[in-house]
Formats: sequence, C-alpha cells, structure tokens
Amino acid sequence: MTDMAGLKPQHFLWDVENGVARVRLNRPERKNPLTFESYAELRDTFRQLAYADDVDVVVFLPNGGNFSSGGDVHDIIGPLVAMDMKQLLAFTRMTGDLVKAMLNCSKPIIAAVDGVAVGAGAIITMASDIRLATPQAKTAFLFTKVGLAGCDMGACAMLPRIIGQGRAAELLYSGRSMSAEEGERWGYYNRLIEADALEAEALTLAKSIASGPTFAHGITKTQLNQEWSMGLDQAIEAEAQAQAICMQTRDFERAYHAFVAKQKPVFEGN
Repeated sequence: MTDMAGLKPQHFLWDVENGVARVRLNRPERKNPLTFESYAELRDTFRQLAYADDVDVVVFLPNGGNFSSGGDVHDIIGPLVAMDMKQLLAFTRMTGDLVKAMLNCSKPIIAAVDGVAVGAGAIITMASDIRLATPQAKTAFLFTKVGLAGCDMGACAMLPRIIGQGRAAELLYSGRSMSAEEGERWGYYNRLIEADALEAEALTLAKSIASGPTFAHGITKTQLNQEWSMGLDQAIEAEAQAQAICMQTRDFERAYHAFVAKQKPVFEGN
C-alpha cells in the first residue's frame, strides 16, 4: 500500500487530514486552468490513490472563487493546433485516462464547485461521485465553442446518466453554461451551498463518509461504475458477490457487536 499524505505535487495543491485528501488547482489568477503537466500529474495521483491506505475520501475544491477554466488556451489549445494525429491521440487518451483514474481509484470523490467549472473542469466535476456547488457556479461543457465535438473525456456516456439524454444533448451541442439552479434541479448537483460555507460543508460530508466502512465504500464505488455496462441479472449477481466479500470484513463484525451492545459502531476500514 501507498501513503499519500506526504505527496508534494508540482502542479496543484494537496493535503491529507484524517483520511480526507483536499485537492485544488493552483492558478487562481487564471481561474485554475489545466496544463499538459497538471493533467498528467492529476492522472498519476488518482492512479496511486487506488493503493493508498491513508486516504479514504477526496474533496476537489475551488481556489480563488473558481473551480477550473479547463484546458489552458495558451498552454494547451495553441500547441494542439500544431500537433499531428499521433500526438493529438496521445493527448486525448491522456485526458481520458484522468477520468478513468478518478473512476477506478476506489475512493469517493466530492467536487465542491464555485465560479466557473468549464471544459475539462466540468469533466472533473462530472467524474466525481458527489457534487456540491454555490449558487454562483457556472458549469459548461464548452468543447463545441472551440470547434470540437461534445464527446470529450467520457461526456457522452456519463452526462446523460446524470441529467438525462435530452438535457445532456442540449449542453453538449450548445456549449452553454448550466446554472447552479439548473444543475441542482436536474440532479447534477446534490445541493447548493453559499460560498462561505462550501468548503466546510464538503469536508463535513467527506469526514462523515470517511468514518464509515471505507473498504465497503470502495466496493460501492466500483459497483456504481461497473454496473453501467451490466444487465440486471449480471448486476444482481455482481452485488451478491461484492456483498459476500464485505461480510468477511471486521467492520461488518464490528457493526454487529455494536448493535448488540446498543453502541455506535467504530469502523476501521478492514
């Protein structure tokens, strides 16, 4: 297993406390755009998280009043215009690998969104498990605005599952911003929170999840993602096997003994 509390990334802020990792992109003066380097470092970090035993939940936070303005126009879009097909495919696969790493890291991810979350920034919120936002949040899958298709980093697969096919189609064709109120009404955002309380609410939720049976939470995340491509019979069988695995954990036994003793269980993640 890997300890990640001591991670010192070059291209974003990172800290871990009591099993909760906090991530922030760190170019607030530019509304936190992504670069080739930050994409790759985020991908590698989420890949490592699958093997981390000191992180149970990840909270992706805004910085300076904005979540992320997506791929940097000067640092990414400009150089892409000059690339050949092989180089372009390497880049698009790398960005998609960030989403895969987030889905497969086995840790619940909470996105706390303020200000702009657009382009790849919107995708990061989409790939998170739970999304909170301020009333000022503006979320846009704006790939069409730069002459690209809306099918970026899994958007055509994941966004319709969250908000429905018609709403997703409108956002992906138009590239327009989804308001925070729309996002909450459509089920994209779990709830809206005023900006001065956003981080505290996200961390409270993260700590609550981290205090639960974290091994079992990892199984839940895996099943939520894998069952997209299963039929109902296969999903029910997969859940039977997953639950049987969880029934072998000490946390299951701890919960039983706590119930018998009329106490609150203290889970240890094993």
